[in-house]
Amino acid sequence: MKNTKKILAGVCALSFCMSAAACGSNDSSNSTAGTTTTASYVTLNESAAEAVQSAAEKLENKELANKELKFLSHWDINPAEGNPIGADIQMFKDKYGGYFTYMSTVWEDRYTDLATAVMSSDAPDFFSAMDMDGFPKGALKAMFQPIDDYVKLDSELWAPAKTVNDQFVYNGKHYVAAIQASPDIVIIYNTKTIEDKQYEDPAELYYKGEWTWDKFVEMCLDFTDQENQICALDGWWYSQTLGHMAGKAMISMENGQIKNNLKDPEIAKVQNELYEKLGKNNVMFDLAANGWSVRGGTNGQGLGSYETLFYPCGLWLIEGIPENTAPCGDVEAGEIMFCPLPKFTADSKHYMTARVDGYFLCKGAPNPEGFAAFMDCRMLAKTDLDEVGVTTAKENYKWNDDMIAMRTECYKVVNENPVFNFTNGVSDDLASAMQNITQGTLLTGGGAAPWSTIVEENNDTIDMLIEDANESLS
Repeated sequence: MKNTKKILAGVCALSFCMSAAACGSNDSSNSTAGTTTTASYVTLNESAAEAVQSAAEKLENKELANKELKFLSHWDINPAEGNPIGADIQMFKDKYGGYFTYMSTVWEDRYTDLATAVMSSDAPDFFSAMDMDGFPKGALKAMFQPIDDYVKLDSELWAPAKTVNDQFVYNGKHYVAAIQASPDIVIIYNTKTIEDKQYEDPAELYYKGEWTWDKFVEMCLDFTDQENQICALDGWWYSQTLGHMAGKAMISMENGQIKNNLKDPEIAKVQNELYEKLGKNNVMFDLAANGWSVRGGTNGQGLGSYETLFYPCGLWLIEGIPENTAPCGDVEAGEIMFCPLPKFTADSKHYMTARVDGYFLCKGAPNPEGFAAFMDCRMLAKTDLDEVGVTTAKENYKWNDDMIAMRTECYKVVNENPVFNFTNGVSDDLASAMQNITQGTLLTGGGAAPWSTIVEENNDTIDMLIEDANESLS
């Protein structure tokens, strides 16, 4: 699919106690691309503020020589207008007097702007690792530096995240400060649509152990009415995430080397099913006919209008105030719900596409000590302040108890059975070559093809690009 856009991917895929809705302007104490802006965010209530201060006593008492952290991204880490502040950011402000300067860029220019800043000795301090497209290429191209000299990954605080951080090692050094794996994609749906169609609720099926591929397909085929543009699937991410029901990524990293898994028989089984059951039956909203845009040009739009059944996407789409999540439905009426990917067979596991909830330390960062202090705040907020996040979800996002319980379940599943996909993190050439492969069996506009054809036409190219990358890693 040409012209694919990962709109704000990863910005809100954080723990509840993090700054999940930080997609806007800074507060008045910080600058955005050199321009001072003013935003009024929601402060923590009294009990939450006290919990943050109490937890912060566990952190090292030290005075930061530099209290500014510069963040380069297409989204602002500072709380947006009307959105709640995250416990981690509040802790960094309270404990260390820290604040963030937002170096604004756009999605397509992130790495170009980062390289320019690093080479001109005006490097930012940190950069998001959550889009899964920065490792290992960011280490190979010296855009990022190891974090081991600053973040105490062998400490008791960081012990819960050891397995995740060990996924991002190059030359024996860690390159991501990750607090956990987080769900890259969940299956988001509108409960009113499910009720109106008299389907079994996917969340209830999940809890009963009956949320399977067969159930998913049954609903998709019954729901779709292309003549009236009623489509089971919409969005940019259903192809890549449904493919991970096999429990394997097309491009993985094993023992410090990149591996091509296109010929893996388990992946082939899943991709054949995607083509035969969904691709050939045309259950997807036709992005090609719509100028390579989702319905209404807004992620989730078809859910709120009851024209889309499932919208596989990151939790960031629904972690926000009601006016921002309205395209998916009326959250206060209980319309918005989600669940993990279906399991491929009745006796298989639920696998989930995983992203890393963490950040890179930029090469030449002016404040690595401040970066380490903020990462400690993030890790402590995750382990000690989850209730603060639950309060935020209920009071500000208007989530109900079912949504909160399912979110906990999704994080449980993704940390038990994560599928880290390194397709976009190796090189731009590999990412470009893999684009149509990843989407091939579910490509709209008549472009869907059998998996065997896709592999035959592309495998040699992928092997060559991975061989080149592995030589660099060695």
